[in-house]
Amino acid sequence: MRLRYTGTAATWGFALYLTSSDTYENTVLPTGSLVGSPAETLDCACSLRLAAPDT
Repeated sequence: MRLRYTGTAATWGFALYLTSSDTYENTVLPTGSLVGSPAETLDCACSLRLAAPDT
């Protein structure tokens, strides 16, 4: 996961790393927003990771 500073400490964008393409992809929060607090972005990233099937 990578956080992107948006100009204020309250809102951050974030991207998830894709090993298949060796790049980061901007990610939308469950609220539909592209930005959120650091806690919201971490919660989202953890939820996505924990929901992924083991391969």
